Amino acid sequence: MATFVDHSTPPASPTPRAAAGRRRSNPWLTLIAVAFGLFMVQLDGSVVAIANPEIGRDLGASTADLQWVTNSYLLALAAALILGGKLGDRYGRRRYYLIGVGGFTLASVAIGLVGSIEGVVAFRAAQGFFGALLMPNTLGMLRAVFPPNRFGMAVGIWAMVSAVSTALGPIVGGLLVENVGWESVFYVNAPIGLVALLFSMAVLPESRNSTGRHRFDIPGVVLLAAGLLSLVFGVVKGETWGWSSAGTLGALLAGVLILVAFGWYENRIEHPLLPMRLFRSRGLTIGTIITALNFFVMLGVIFFVMLYLQNVRGYSPVEAGVRTLPLSLASLVASPLGAALTGRFGPRLTMPLGMVLQAAATFGMLTWDVDSSYTALWPPFVALGLGVGMVLSASSDAIVGNAPVRDGGVAGGLQGTALQIGGALGTSVLVSLISGRVGSTLTGELTGAGVPQAVAEGMREAGDAVAMGVPPVSGDMAAQLRAAVVEGSGQAFMNGVHTAVLLTGVLCVVGAVVAAVGMRRGTGAVGH
Repeated sequence: MATFVDHSTPPASPTPRAAAGRRRSNPWLTLIAVAFGLFMVQLDGSVVAIANPEIGRDLGASTADLQWVTNSYLLALAAALILGGKLGDRYGRRRYYLIGVGGFTLASVAIGLVGSIEGVVAFRAAQGFFGALLMPNTLGMLRAVFPPNRFGMAVGIWAMVSAVSTALGPIVGGLLVENVGWESVFYVNAPIGLVALLFSMAVLPESRNSTGRHRFDIPGVVLLAAGLLSLVFGVVKGETWGWSSAGTLGALLAGVLILVAFGWYENRIEHPLLPMRLFRSRGLTIGTIITALNFFVMLGVIFFVMLYLQNVRGYSPVEAGVRTLPLSLASLVASPLGAALTGRFGPRLTMPLGMVLQAAATFGMLTWDVDSSYTALWPPFVALGLGVGMVLSASSDAIVGNAPVRDGGVAGGLQGTALQIGGALGTSVLVSLISGRVGSTLTGELTGAGVPQAVAEGMREAGDAVAMGVPPVSGDMAAQLRAAVVEGSGQAFMNGVHTAVLLTGVLCVVGAVVAAVGMRRGTGAVGH
């Protein structure tokens, strides 16, 4: 099964066709083109959290409705990423990338225009689906056009764009929401998407597999989508339903069983949606695991850091975003640095090193309290940014670089699926940990701060708000009582944060060991 890239052959004399051929044979122009689409999707994913409160106020949405603004996007994206990569591999990566960019842009504009929370949720799901067509084919096209000795650096730049756009989201979102309106968070995708479409149509070469005639794996699509939907649904509802509830356990168990059935089925057909032979590469398998862990840490930690900065410390969204700039800048440096180190020493150095840096960052957060100075805050941000950027470039290279070129889109989809599931787990699990710790310590912290026992007992029901960093105060409280409630609530929240970062640090250490031991040998690519 061969993979080919369509390049125009330049004639002897310069013509417009020759110029187009040169453009479409330039891998660096391909990298610039896919960076536009990647930037749009990753920025959108992190700015929406800032817009959610305004969406709720303007459209009269409940908390559950706002959860679905996020969850509908996440579910559609996770369910369709591998499908998007497979469609690109078979029918044209450029084609499905352009469809993804165009659809994502139109869905973004529709969200701003629709005027109802139901419409926002529906078009967010459409965004997720088109994002799933776009994202895996960015890596698939890079795999097809870059030679092996330069692919690692291309992935490093790809990772830099991904990390920086995600980290810039809170700043961009805060500025837009405060100065324009929540709709602008989505409208901003229109000019980015238009530029991405025009530039990509001019420079991107088409690449796809020469597969001959065979049936597309429809049963595999159904099984994979059902399994991932059930699994991610269980993860995102675990925090609200409770991790031991029948609904959560049922959804998670159903997802695992369906995915096991999917793997069994894929091993028994000639042309599978996700070839199980890819997992014969230890590098690809470990890269997938570390990608999930990397985004468990990144998205989970950023979520409660923004709660801490805004709700506990009282910063505006823009002020909070500016204070996390060291994380963005460190990611900017770390992604190409990680790619260079991976190219020279292999991922067995950069993956463990990145996880150790993340462990240092999260363990450093154990020193934070309700009024820590900024000198205590920024070093963990720098270490986290360095670690995330380094691991992202190394693990992406391990996944896509160890897959045959013909499976580049599927490998990109696998990487994106691991990323989304890891991020969903990070946010849900860490919020649950914080909530549980707040619930067990809130009364004691309130009484310790000077709140009368009876009043403190009555505030037990406010545990969910405190777990978001919001103290249960009211305007008619006496100033002394109000100050005591703020102090005790803040300390209870920090107890939860310390529990969350302790678990996260331990997971990072485990990830470093797995990467160091597992990547030592047997990490080559599966057969091309």
